[in-house]
Amino acid sequence: MTVAHMNRVQSVGYGLKEGYAAFIRSYQEGAARRRAYRQTVWELQTLSDNDLSDLGIARCDIHRVALESVNGK
Repeated sequence: MTVAHMNRVQSVGYGLKEGYAAFIRSYQEGAARRRAYRQTVWELQTLSDNDLSDLGIARCDIHRVALESVNGK
């Protein structure tokens, strides 16, 4: 661990244990969002064009819709 990293961790109020726990929690949350995104894309891609049209989604918008659903926009 470099001195610069130690100063940054200490300046935000985390000890090593808390900083590691925050890192793991952040990684797990990101992994969960990635899984939700992939699942949403997969489910939308399996729909027919008619089903997507009924939902008001164009096939070219599937990735955008999935990203917005995961990020809560």
